[in-house]
Amino acid sequence: MSRPLSLNADRLFPADASVRGVARRLYAEVAGLPIISPHGHTDPEWFATDAPFADATSLLLAPDHYLYRMLYSAGVPMEALGVPTRKGASAADPRAAWRLFASHQHLFRGTPSALWLNHVFAAVFAFEVVLEASTADLYFDRIGERLATPDFRPRALFDRFNIELLATTESPTDDLAHHKAIRESGWAKTSKGRVVTAYRPDPVIDPEHEDFWVSLETFANLSGQDVSFWSGYLEAHRVRRRAFIAAGATSTDHGHPSAATADLAPADAEALYHRILDGVRSKEDAELFRAQMLTEMARMSLDDGLVMQIHPGSFRNHNARLFRTFGRDKGADIPQPTDYVRALKPLLDRFGGEPDLTIILFTLDETAYSRELAPLAGHYPALKLGPAWWFHDSPEGMRRFREQTTETAGFYNTVGFNDDTRAFLSIPARHDVARRVDCGFLARLVAEHRLDETEAAEVAVDLAYNLPKRAYKLDADTPLPSWASA
Repeated sequence: MSRPLSLNADRLFPADASVRGVARRLYAEVAGLPIISPHGHTDPEWFATDAPFADATSLLLAPDHYLYRMLYSAGVPMEALGVPTRKGASAADPRAAWRLFASHQHLFRGTPSALWLNHVFAAVFAFEVVLEASTADLYFDRIGERLATPDFRPRALFDRFNIELLATTESPTDDLAHHKAIRESGWAKTSKGRVVTAYRPDPVIDPEHEDFWVSLETFANLSGQDVSFWSGYLEAHRVRRRAFIAAGATSTDHGHPSAATADLAPADAEALYHRILDGVRSKEDAELFRAQMLTEMARMSLDDGLVMQIHPGSFRNHNARLFRTFGRDKGADIPQPTDYVRALKPLLDRFGGEPDLTIILFTLDETAYSRELAPLAGHYPALKLGPAWWFHDSPEGMRRFREQTTETAGFYNTVGFNDDTRAFLSIPARHDVARRVDCGFLARLVAEHRLDETEAAEVAVDLAYNLPKRAYKLDADTPLPSWASA
């Protein structure tokens, strides 16, 4: 007998009945708000072509590193899960991969993945029994049938999910053709939401990136600049940033190993760049170059208005064997301690007092919340705190974030929530979790007479909707740079 699947209306709310009642009322204020997803990694091709998704495995399992990293930890080979390799599509049978996934659902008990998946299964596909070995084929077949219908194509789901804005993330070497196709589509003219891009220059900024040299060549070709010179290299960034702004971008994104910044004299920066190009650089040079480029990106953001996001502190591709076979972003990125106070000082000495610059900081090192990040964001006009991220994008991680940052940075030096996901169907679930957790936190403040309920309702709406729009410059009255509006 299969176990029933249902979504409890009070999930994630406080256990205390009186506080839970406040949380319910606060949640009622935000539950129906449109979704602002200003940073993520969904594929713009989905919305450009509106082609139907193929099957449950390729849509829900194979792209989601939260899922297959857990399965891999239990000894399930990645080759059996439909995860593409460097050579291309997986040879695994999609139904067999799904059955394998279904038979290991116990691994996800207590994890945010279980919350997100059950929301998708119940709210999107209307399943009434849980996914397990005995229901694997029922799930695979019903999901496949639904995906073949017009209501489950990417654009229809986008509109159904009440997404007001969705930002994807592309490299400067991307020609942005999919975003052009989206803008020119009839759907873009009728949908209430927008799909935009964000500028992620890591492959042409990180000399230790495996694609650095190939990316530099493409970067030069797309920008029309001679990147063999420091001035030409910087101009290439300006040219590509303008192209991204034309495609709707309001932000950049930087996934560096650390938060290190530098402010070298122009001649020293140029000499460093030529050491990088000459191939005689050291690990210290690679780190210094990344550090200098964060400062250069901040300088450019003051000119063109793009918001900076810094996502540091991940030891990328820790599993060398998986990296050789499957490439990047396959669940083997591991958090490490991150210094912000000293690392950011060169950048902040130069630009920290600029009210027209917005730098959103993220962390995988929770020990930095109250010690470093909240005091920094609670002082420098240019700094804001991004939400609990990646491994901490969970109910307890979100609560820890609020508990450790609010007293020093307040709510209004944070930027609400962004889902940072490749898993398109989980976006409503992730935003729902964030809204519920924030309402629970605010309800506790009301119960302790630290906020009145009217204030708490205003904060709840701001966290869910207004703050991300403001931080990422998505308001209709946000002025464009003069060259962009000319």
